[in-house]
Amino acid sequence: MKFLVRERFFDIGDDFWVTTEDGTKAYHVDGKALRIRTTFHLEDPDGNVLTTIRRKLFKVRDQMRIERDGKTVATVRERLFDPLKEKLVVEIEDGPDWEVTGDFLGKEYVVSDEHGTIAHISRKYLRIRDTYGVDVNTHRSDLGGDPVMALSVAVAVAALTDDDKDEKKDDGDA
Repeated sequence: MKFLVRERFFDIGDDFWVTTEDGTKAYHVDGKALRIRTTFHLEDPDGNVLTTIRRKLFKVRDQMRIERDGKTVATVRERLFDPLKEKLVVEIEDGPDWEVTGDFLGKEYVVSDEHGTIAHISRKYLRIRDTYGVDVNTHRSDLGGDPVMALSVAVAVAALTDDDKDEKKDDGDA
């Protein structure tokens, strides 16, 4: 199932809708303003919080924690430096880890695990400005087929990599 996500949503407190291809509002992402650390809530259309995505403070490597019902279900973090490939790891609390590889800044990457592709994130074929697609493999019967989890990972990856892009831009301006 393919979802559409607005690309430039990481201003403090910015909220946005995740829609299906036909424009139906599927999920709402609530960016929490005035927090010490970056926090997002992925909500259903009625405003019920499905996951909380928040930055972990005081870590050597940047990390985002995904929580359901107050319990951590996954942590998205940078993998040790690999000059040949952009790579993040999603440490699943009760299952095999997921890997995120590709061009994060260009929004062209894949989320996968030992059983195959979980989601493909791309803006390649979209004509809508500042939007990218998240195509979730909902045919899987495990956690990898859960659109809420796949979208939560996409939000975490965007938050982590948008910060990296801003830091690189700031370094270039100095």
